Parts: sequence; structure tokens; C-alpha cells
Amino acid sequence: QVQLVESGGGLVQAGDSLRLACAASGGTLSTYAMGWFRQAPGKEREFVAAITWTGGWTLYADSAKGRFTISRDNAKNTVYLQMNKLKPEDTAVYFCATLRSRVAWGGARTSRAENYDAWGQGTQVTVSS
Repeated sequence: QVQLVESGGGLVQAGDSLRLACAASGGTLSTYAMGWFRQAPGKEREFVAAITWTGGWTLYADSAKGRFTISRDNAKNTVYLQMNKLKPEDTAVYFCATLRSRVAWGGARTSRAENYDAWGQGTQVTVSS
């Protein structure tokens, strides 16, 4: 099974930008749709964004639309999340994961955490006001 490692988190001020990366080892990401999720203290893990294996289609949570951009570089076996205009409410641990192969892309299926596996360990993003 592919192993995922997230990086790029940190402490920033409101309005700043960060780019998260999700690098894979032990396998290729090129055949997987990928997702980013986040989890704040005391809250459930929530969907942020997803991208098809070709990169041709993307899906965003309402909270991410217009501010975040998911992309991928299959040659580098890496998926990215560019986060702009960060807000204090974006503070969370951010995780990437692979969409299960049997799960068809689209709709609510793509935003459910239970449809993903091969989770990374997460990277902390803290946005101060």
C-alpha cells in the first residue's frame, strides 16, 4: 500500500498563503484520485478538496472555494494544496488520502472520509488573527 507524507504546514497570519504537499512512497499516485481533509481540535475530519487521477476534475468544499487550489504532479508522485487568504478557522491538521479504487468519482462519495484510505500523518496549519 502506498505511504503518504504531508508537509508544508506552519504558523501564519490571517491573509497569508501556504502550499501543502503530499508525497507518496511505496507506490504510484498516478492511478488514484486524491483528497485533502482537515481536522480541528474537538471536531470531525472534514473534506477540503479532491482531484481525479488525471488532474482534469477537482472538487472543493464550500469553505475552500475561491481560496484553495488542489493540483498534482504525477511525475513527482505528489499532490498539492495551495491555500490563499487563510483565515483563523482554517486552523487544523491537514491530511491527504487516496480515494478507494472501487469508489466512483463525483458527488457526495468524493467528500466522505470513509471512502478514502492510505492516509498520511497530517501537517499542522495554524492561522493567527
